[in-house]
Amino acid sequence: MTPSTSVSGSRRGGNRWLGFLLRRTGRMLVAMWVIITVAFLVLRMAGGDPVRSALGATADESVVQARREMLGLNDPLIVQYFDYLSGLFRGDLGVSIITGRSVTELVSHRLPATLELAGIAFLVVLLVAVPVGLGIAIITQGNGRRGAEAVFTGITAFIAAIPEYLLGVVLVIVFAITLHAFPVAGRTGPASYLLPVIALSVSAAASISRIARIEALHTLKDDYVRTARSKRLPAWMVYFRHALPNMLTATLTIGGTLLGAMIAGSVLVEQVFNWPGLGMAFVGAITTKDYGIVQGLALVYAAIILVVNLLVDLVLSLLDRRTSLLETS
Repeated sequence: MTPSTSVSGSRRGGNRWLGFLLRRTGRMLVAMWVIITVAFLVLRMAGGDPVRSALGATADESVVQARREMLGLNDPLIVQYFDYLSGLFRGDLGVSIITGRSVTELVSHRLPATLELAGIAFLVVLLVAVPVGLGIAIITQGNGRRGAEAVFTGITAFIAAIPEYLLGVVLVIVFAITLHAFPVAGRTGPASYLLPVIALSVSAAASISRIARIEALHTLKDDYVRTARSKRLPAWMVYFRHALPNMLTATLTIGGTLLGAMIAGSVLVEQVFNWPGLGMAFVGAITTKDYGIVQGLALVYAAIILVVNLLVDLVLSLLDRRTSLLETS
């Protein structure tokens, strides 16, 4: 291969990856526009007066009309829509119907707590699930120890089916209320993180460990692993230096997608543990019918999930260039 051919191939690969990046970003932006439009229409076409619902039946009519005027709800629908879009471009997520407080301000105060909880739980999931999946794959490879495989499959299937909020309630009753080993609720120190992190990560760890085991079993059958074994390399080197890096692509792909789901799933876990994140504000806004906050926070959750999915696609395309090449073939 001549240098010019090599450079040409590199440029084509770079152009393909850039095209992949642009396509994925374009899809994310289209999806976000659809979500924004739906959120806008649901608030205004759900029936009834959202301001009256939020302020209550006893609220003075002049107060209701003043709040509608402040929110721009008396303007034509198309004017409201473009005002809403222009506000989003300025970082304005709307205001609370009840208090008039900025949703952007609310997000800036509460989002770090939610991301912190979900991020720690995600790290716990990877640190537990990947080694467990690889270990069970090593034990059960070659159709060996079918009993261990059946036990692992049954236990992880059961654990994965447990809702996070239900596990959270059990943890609070047993470890916080009965044993007084951990704080009942709040974000008061290192000990207060343990129970909500466990509640949020256990089910996800069970699911990811099953995926990691399947990927590890496929990897252990590959030629390069057999070659490494034929060279009489130590077992730890075969498994951790050759098998582990190559089984991570699919596992991290699913795990990264799961991160977005964990952030969204933290809503009820935060409610159980009185965690001062977006979930607490979201549930509180639904309870009080504060649709301004509900709409703004729903967009934040949707944006987080879409951005996480985009980042997962990009990381996967960097780890395995075939991902981006498949779309152009």
